[in-house]
Amino acid sequence: MEQFLERAALFRGQVFPAQSALYERLASHGQSPSALMISCADSRVVPELITQANPGDLFVCRNAGNIVPPFSQANGGVSSAVEYAVMALGVRDIVVCGHSDCGAMKAFSNPAALEKMPNVAAWLRHAHAAHSVVCNAYHGLDEHGKTRALSLENVVVQINHLRTHPSVASAIAQGKLTLHGWFFEIETGQIQAYNGDTGQFEQVYEGQPLPVAQRPAKRMVAADHLGIAAE
Repeated sequence: MEQFLERAALFRGQVFPAQSALYERLASHGQSPSALMISCADSRVVPELITQANPGDLFVCRNAGNIVPPFSQANGGVSSAVEYAVMALGVRDIVVCGHSDCGAMKAFSNPAALEKMPNVAAWLRHAHAAHSVVCNAYHGLDEHGKTRALSLENVVVQINHLRTHPSVASAIAQGKLTLHGWFFEIETGQIQAYNGDTGQFEQVYEGQPLPVAQRPAKRMVAADHLGIAAE
């Protein structure tokens, strides 16, 4: 731990002074991040570094496999983070970020490795829909290809899970929230974004429109039937 303590000392002595006004403002006025990022806990994936976010810019929730369990009344850290980010912080964007060489997704190819990790195995059941898609819709892939396909499909599955959360469903229907699916290439630093209109991941280029998974769109599907004027 000595190296981390040394770096913490360097931060306090060399980095913090240049940003002291920012931290003072955050401490006195609170946080108002514009986005929630749900990413994998993999040590190689650092959301704040990838996005070059400043303190206070990004609300981050990390876990094995960038999982978002479907909504239930059972309390959980990811569900609580989503609810708090949308309802208390008013974030306008949620990003589910997967990545290459994901150990959580590799585990599906080697279930024996999880025999002594029952909690991890139970957690990864939330990605079984993606695993089923890859097993039944993809053919002729080697192990590397399967892991990559599973990692990409898993992002889509977790976005679908996000839509089951009442806070998310309501914010989307009010036109206040956009959902994003990203895939980070560790080896190249590139990001691909899921395009909900085409159903494909697309390379992100600087200065080009960002593909999104779910655009904010006000809707009241029952308005015409109930004689209600949509706002």
